[in-house]
Amino acid sequence: MRVRVYYNLHKRTFSIQHHIDGRWLVRDYADEVRLRDVVFKVSEAGRRRVLAEGRKNVHAFVIGTLVDDLPDTPTKVMYNPRTQSTFIEKETQRPVHSAEYARLINKQVLVA
Repeated sequence: MRVRVYYNLHKRTFSIQHHIDGRWLVRDYADEVRLRDVVFKVSEAGRRRVLAEGRKNVHAFVIGTLVDDLPDTPTKVMYNPRTQSTFIEKETQRPVHSAEYARLINKQVLVA
């Protein structure tokens, strides 16, 4: 099942949304999420709102299919709306739009 995941600042865990009746609804919370066939999505309108208002809002997601196990995911990916418009590799600063696998744990996104 394809899901959309974001870090929930209030609950301090990941919120997992399922696409139901044409809407994304939070159905689960988890401290660790494992995904395959991953796409990184940033709403530019949401990002602009963060910059204009100076307040955080949910506008960046990791979308993929839930899996129980995955290979090693050594590459760290990050997103900061104040400094970039896409997710990037932390070490190289290159944009990341997709990945074969992603592991979300401890506020981090690790990809392979």
